[in-house]
Amino acid sequence: MSAEKELELPAQGLVRTLKDLFAGAVGGVAQVLLGQPFDIVKVRLQTTQQYSSALDAATKIWKNEGSLAFYKGTLTPLIGIGACVSVQFGAFHYARRAFEAQNSKNYNRPELSYAQYYASGAFAGIANTFLSSPIEHIRIRLQTQPHGANRLYNGPIDCMKKLSAHEGVLQGLYRGSAVTVLREAQAYGVWFLTFEYLMNSDAKRNNIKREEVSTFKVAFYGGLAGEALWIASYPFDVVKSKMQSDGFGGSQRYKSMRDCFRQTWRGEGMTGFWRGIGPTLLRAMPVSAGTFATVEMAMRLIS
Repeated sequence: MSAEKELELPAQGLVRTLKDLFAGAVGGVAQVLLGQPFDIVKVRLQTTQQYSSALDAATKIWKNEGSLAFYKGTLTPLIGIGACVSVQFGAFHYARRAFEAQNSKNYNRPELSYAQYYASGAFAGIANTFLSSPIEHIRIRLQTQPHGANRLYNGPIDCMKKLSAHEGVLQGLYRGSAVTVLREAQAYGVWFLTFEYLMNSDAKRNNIKREEVSTFKVAFYGGLAGEALWIASYPFDVVKSKMQSDGFGGSQRYKSMRDCFRQTWRGEGMTGFWRGIGPTLLRAMPVSAGTFATVEMAMRLIS
């Protein structure tokens, strides 16, 4: 390889990474706007026993708090989830290219195995935890606080300050990070694996390039990947929500992730780990479909 080409490769890799990050950020904004109303219903069901069903939760939120309540805490995820999805796609494609280079060197072919797709997705999830843990903690606090004059936080910045004041930045903002790592690795390993499997199978079945798969199919496969993501990781998400909506000091119920799993099992049984799965799966299809379709279209436009 010439010296000139050797100098071009890092620059090309940087450009590809920046494109991945940009496309992911656009997809993240679409994800938040589509999914926030479903998400608040899910979190309320996970963290309180006052609702009998998703419909009951949605109806009471609408009646008691108004339509805008479905977008409580949106500012934080709108900024933060955009960054998170950007990191997810950037990290996934970084790991994918590393596996492609390794496979080309060892086997003279770049194609990834599905175990490698899962590993790339898990890497993306773990990389994303640093951002997603405090962002989701703040969002859950805002979504579950009392309504009206009794509210605890005036917004995301006020929430961040108060959480940090209770237990410091690491223990306050990053509460539930251990279970978040487990959730993110499993969730995004399955998410990317499912999507790549469906896209590759379609391209092979119809003898076309991946870029020629229709937008409708991209969205449909993305939606199915979203369903697989939540089915594979939902119990971790329930524990994370319980820990991140828990009290402080003497009012804190869960001492650790392990303790939260144990108390949920003893108090609610297996069904306790699946409370709120209905609205979550209802949300997953359009949100994940919109995310993958937006990211794929953005990548095709800027490639």
